[in-house]
Amino acid sequence: MAKNDVEKIEEVEVQEKNPGFFQKLFFWFLIPLVFALAIFLIIAHFTNTNVFQIADSMKDKIPFISSKEEIVENPSLNEEKIVTLQAEIQEKEAEIVQLQSEIESATATNEELLIEQERLLAEIEQLKRVQEEAALEFKEILKTYENMSAKKAAPILTQMSESEALRIMSNMKSDTLMAIFEKMDPADAARFTELLSQE
Repeated sequence: MAKNDVEKIEEVEVQEKNPGFFQKLFFWFLIPLVFALAIFLIIAHFTNTNVFQIADSMKDKIPFISSKEEIVENPSLNEEKIVTLQAEIQEKEAEIVQLQSEIESATATNEELLIEQERLLAEIEQLKRVQEEAALEFKEILKTYENMSAKKAAPILTQMSESEALRIMSNMKSDTLMAIFEKMDPADAARFTELLSQE
């Protein structure tokens, strides 16, 4: 029994010691190949040989590895392509010129509009100033009539145009207006009262 066990152990050791396929490939092919390449490169280095240049020259001799592609084109096709590309370039240049002219005209129109806007703004400012001055003048006139005695103000208001007289009367205090109506001719007082009530 012990003898059988010893034989089995020896068989297992023999099986474990036998190298596999990849180990054989590694030991018998790859290691010597790398070693040979290293020696070859060292020799090439000392002999000042350019290995890559030699590899490129050999590559051209192998039919399936050739890197240069031979392109055979018809020269008339190339000329047609050139003509079509030149036509496209001319079209694009014409479009660019047209767009530039449109931009220039739009810029000119914008400048004109800005000038017109500035002119209108200046005119509005001037009208506001005139309006403010007129309002101040009207306030002074109104104050003058309110400070004037009713006996003196009544005849002056009846001699004015109706629109001006109504404008002054409509802005007067009611006490002052009542005093002026008392000093007016009854017909004028009635007429102005009616006009004031219609406003």
